[in-house]
Amino acid sequence: MSKVQNTQSFDGFTDFNEVSAKQWKQKIQVDLKGADYNETLVWNSPEGIHVKPFYHQDDFKEDFQNIPGQPKAWRIVQKIFVDNEEIANSIALDAIKRGAEAIVFKATKKFNLQALFNNFPFENIPIYFQLNFLSKNFYTELFTFFSTKNATVFYNIDLLGNLAKTGNWYQNLNSDHEILDTLLKVNLKENIIGVDLSLYQNAGATVVQQLAYAMAHVNEYLNHLFSQSAVSKTVEKDAIKEVKITFNLAVGSNYFFEIAKIRALRKLFATLAKEYGINETCHIIATPSKRNKTLYDYNVNLLRSTTECMSAILGGADAVCNMPYDEIFHKRNEFGDRIARNQLLILKHESYFNAVSNPADGAYYIESLTDELAEKALQIFKDIEKGGGFLQLLKEGTIQKKIKESADKEEQLFESGEVKLLGTNYHPNQNDKIKNDLELFPFVKRKPVKTIIAPIVEKRLAENVEQQRLSNE
Repeated sequence: MSKVQNTQSFDGFTDFNEVSAKQWKQKIQVDLKGADYNETLVWNSPEGIHVKPFYHQDDFKEDFQNIPGQPKAWRIVQKIFVDNEEIANSIALDAIKRGAEAIVFKATKKFNLQALFNNFPFENIPIYFQLNFLSKNFYTELFTFFSTKNATVFYNIDLLGNLAKTGNWYQNLNSDHEILDTLLKVNLKENIIGVDLSLYQNAGATVVQQLAYAMAHVNEYLNHLFSQSAVSKTVEKDAIKEVKITFNLAVGSNYFFEIAKIRALRKLFATLAKEYGINETCHIIATPSKRNKTLYDYNVNLLRSTTECMSAILGGADAVCNMPYDEIFHKRNEFGDRIARNQLLILKHESYFNAVSNPADGAYYIESLTDELAEKALQIFKDIEKGGGFLQLLKEGTIQKKIKESADKEEQLFESGEVKLLGTNYHPNQNDKIKNDLELFPFVKRKPVKTIIAPIVEKRLAENVEQQRLSNE
């Protein structure tokens, strides 16, 4: 999109003179009455970005570049855990009837496909899988099943994501890659590879770190595919270029930064994809972060997830899967699912968040943030590659260390009150009780499991405060 033209080019505004960025700043400095402009009005973000009080077209030397792959529309997604196939099927069909436009099926074990997808409207409702296991036979069964259904399916196989989260491969490095290579060789046009960067957000990484690790993460797959794998030895390079990438990300509470994060992710991926000669468009499914969700005054989670979904939509996610307000402490329930889905329905059909495609294009602040985040992330990505790549730095513990450092800084700001969570460390209701309402363990689970690397651990900001309050109930 080109720059917004000056006001003199519009009918009805010819009586107004242009005001330059310099003139705006001079006026602000006069109004400050001697106070320092930078100290008073410039905010320094954890990413090292100096956020100015205003942005102007004078700040941009070139026309704004289109963001590659921005969708014309976004889908409302509902997540369903598959334990009992008949129950999951019933929940899915009811969700679709009530407005869901895509379904995420999450499972920890194999399931019966006929039972799960009985009467499922394959042609209209895309399907996303989040499977916590890797089975060549089961994925082959999935490919065969869907081959006659005219369905859009995202399989989201993420070997590195599983390693980063659990500290272990599904089986081992060679076996995992062998299974992935086998599946890719005959299904390259399917949406097989997923990159889960929600882990980095939920563990406390900064926006820049999330973007840099996303690029380093996906680069491991692309480098493997084009240079080392069985796919590259048996499949023509032009066929490998058909590979598709899906990003699963979590959206935090820094509203404009999160909008810019999704845009920057698309720009960075397009740059990387161009180097490999693959499709420069990626698919993005977004969900609210767990990082800032709370047990106490839990209804505030509705406000948090609403603004996070707004960021996801305005940033250009292809699909948005909202998080029920009570997900961290309640088992799955119809009320929580319905409220989460209705939040998205209201945004789409009553707040008209579906009326305009790419609404953030041309907004000076967001355009500036997009470029700065992308540039800073690109530099970290280059440093990671110089250091041996993402997998190597995971094995060394460098990635885990960097994320923990960022998480610790954020927790310190939370403890000092500089980062506020309403109802928890800001205006808490001391009469609020939650202990008897807990159905799930809402804190970091520490199991003595042997791992080959240190896992990246998701942790909510409020956990320490909540544990102390629970002990006093």
